[in-house]
Amino acid sequence: QVQLAELGGGSVQAGGSLRLSCVVSGYRSSRNCIGWFRQAPGKEREGVAALGADDSTFVIASVRDRFSVSRDNAKNTVYLEMNDMKPEDTAVYFCALSGRVNNIMNMPGAVFFESWGQGTQVTVSS
Repeated sequence: QVQLAELGGGSVQAGGSLRLSCVVSGYRSSRNCIGWFRQAPGKEREGVAALGADDSTFVIASVRDRFSVSRDNAKNTVYLEMNDMKPEDTAVYFCALSGRVNNIMNMPGAVFFESWGQGTQVTVSS
């Protein structure tokens, strides 16, 4: 059974940094695609970044100069590094796994991801 756990959420002041971790267990291979999504109150879920099974990466334009995604295969963990954070980054952040997506050229839609974590709250105060 595939399980994903997001770690590292919390509260930070504007301009600060957070690193979210997505720990994957129960998946047959370390080669998988992990996506990061977020959902702010009253808004639709938004894809933020993805890391493909081939280690290709994509980050949406609105945060590309501040967010990055990386993987540590030894720890079965994918990270979302968030710097110079802004109040509009406040949301619940989710990681999700896709066994179908290999190469990343843009942000895959949520429908491509079959396993999801429970989410972690990130709050940025001004």
